[in-house]
Amino acid sequence: MTRQECPTYTAAIYIAGDLNAARATCRDAVMTGLCVTVEPVEFIYTGGAETGVRVGLINYPRFPAEPEVIWAKAEALADRLMIDLCQHSYSIVATDKTVWTSRREA
Repeated sequence: MTRQECPTYTAAIYIAGDLNAARATCRDAVMTGLCVTVEPVEFIYTGGAETGVRVGLINYPRFPAEPEVIWAKAEALADRLMIDLCQHSYSIVATDKTVWTSRREA
């Protein structure tokens, strides 16, 4: 039996859009050496609701990485999801920070 530990670091991408399209994007993205979780979510906000996904990344003890590396992978995947899912924004919630990114005019 093997047991490995590493410091905890998580990053979750929250984005509206089609679950199956998000899965396809993630399947393509992980071919470069990444593992993610993909879960359906429902966003409920003032005046409406829409479906989307939560894409999770962790510091996996078998292949540990520094938080900056995990964050960079989350950002790259989120940017790709924003295009593929035809969205204008996403949020990444990590162990140490939360960032909202939008391509809308300020």
